[in-house]
Amino acid sequence: MRYKDQRVGIFVDIQNLYHSAKNLYKARVNYKELIKELTGGRKLIRAIAYVVKSDTALGEASFFDALKRCGMDLRVKDLQIYPGGAKKADWDVGMAVDAIRMSDALDAIVLVTGDGDFIPLVEYLQYGAGKIVEVAAFGRSASGKIKEIADEFIDLESMPKMILRSNRA
Repeated sequence: MRYKDQRVGIFVDIQNLYHSAKNLYKARVNYKELIKELTGGRKLIRAIAYVVKSDTALGEASFFDALKRCGMDLRVKDLQIYPGGAKKADWDVGMAVDAIRMSDALDAIVLVTGDGDFIPLVEYLQYGAGKIVEVAAFGRSASGKIKEIADEFIDLESMPKMILRSNRA
C-alpha cells in the first residue's frame, strides 16, 4: 500500500538493471523516470545507485553523472580482476547493509533488482524490521521467489517510459 506520507528509500542494483535491459530489450533504462515512478508521490528520503567502475568502460563517467542528475547518490566499487582472469563486481552485501542501516528512517524500501540473492534481505526487512518492501525489476529476468515474497512487485516491463530504445545499447 502506498500513502503520500510514506518515507521511501530506493536501492538500485545498476548492474542487474543495466544488463537486463540490454539483454532483454537491447535498450537502456530511463533512470529519471524510474525514480519518479517508484517514489509515486511519496517522500523520497534517499535513492542510492550501486555501480561498478572499470578502467576499460567508455562513457562510464558520463553515465555516472547522469545517474547523479537523476537524484541518485552513487556507491562506487572497482571491478575486481582475479588471477586467471575471473572478474567480480558484486554489491549485494553493501546494498543489504545500507537498506538495513537506513530502515529505521524509512516506511517503504524499494529494491531495484531481480536477484534472488536478496530474498533473505526482503524477509528480514519485512519481519525483522516491520517494513514494506517493494521489488522492482524486469519480470522476465527476476527471481520467481523474490516476486512472490515482496509486498509489491513492480514489473518494469509494464512501464513503457522506463525503457529507452537505443541503437547503442
